[in-house]
Amino acid sequence: MMAFRSLHQIRALHRTAQISESSHLLGSSRSYASGISTVPELYCRNKGHGALPWTHGSSITLRSAMAVELPIFLNTRLLSTQVKAPAQARQMGALKVAMLSPGFIYEPYTPREKISFLKRWFTRSGWRRTKEDIVLELKSAYAITKLRKKGYSKNLFYKEAIQLYKEINTLMANGDKNSLRKAVTEKMFSELKNEIKQRDSIWNKVYWEMVEPVVKIRTLRARLIGVDRNDLEKVFIQLTLEFLTKQKFEAYDSNGSIVSGDKSKEVLVRDIWVFEKSLFHDKAFWRLCGRISL
Repeated sequence: MMAFRSLHQIRALHRTAQISESSHLLGSSRSYASGISTVPELYCRNKGHGALPWTHGSSITLRSAMAVELPIFLNTRLLSTQVKAPAQARQMGALKVAMLSPGFIYEPYTPREKISFLKRWFTRSGWRRTKEDIVLELKSAYAITKLRKKGYSKNLFYKEAIQLYKEINTLMANGDKNSLRKAVTEKMFSELKNEIKQRDSIWNKVYWEMVEPVVKIRTLRARLIGVDRNDLEKVFIQLTLEFLTKQKFEAYDSNGSIVSGDKSKEVLVRDIWVFEKSLFHDKAFWRLCGRISL
């Protein structure tokens, strides 16, 4: 009797988590709901120093700067997020602004704890976990599907991401803040600039090299961040990548003496970086918007 009841519950869970055809899921915009989330990092249009080329000529009304996400209905519950904008942005009212970046990582990646087959399929907590895992995968699949409509190719993107990874690390090692500004978002630039300042107070010079090819690269998560609840095409996409690379590092003092590292030795390094791109600017390009430490 208990075995029959468990089997019946598993079938019910399967029906609950069953996914409809992609054409229905990705078809009409009416099938999407809006998870209202005011985007916090907004900048007034500026054609001077620091302005990015893909922000020229584009403006968004602050009232409509709200994040939109894929709604997935499981047990009739809508998945949404709410992020409160800073006081300065809320006080700006209806001022038109040019958006450079949302300014935050949406749903930062965290590794999922492994659970046994028996726990996953024969306990209520396991069923809930399975449903959560399905939702997370669906969000990533939806984001990648939308990105493919803009000509995305995983192999080409990986080549670009590896080049960005190498370029940003090299610029950091050389302390080239002017070039670094173009490869990262505004918030990320502020963090990296402080890191360079702190490093320069300890070491005079740094040598860094990545040994190619990379050992491993894979996508861990993909997320969309909308900026207009009335236009689902106005979105940013964030891709979280894992890099496993061999690197060489050496640091020197003002006399040129080695004080840390050894460039004759290769060190295996794992990094998790989040890259961001606007899908509603023709000249948009990928930039580093965050790093995740586990």
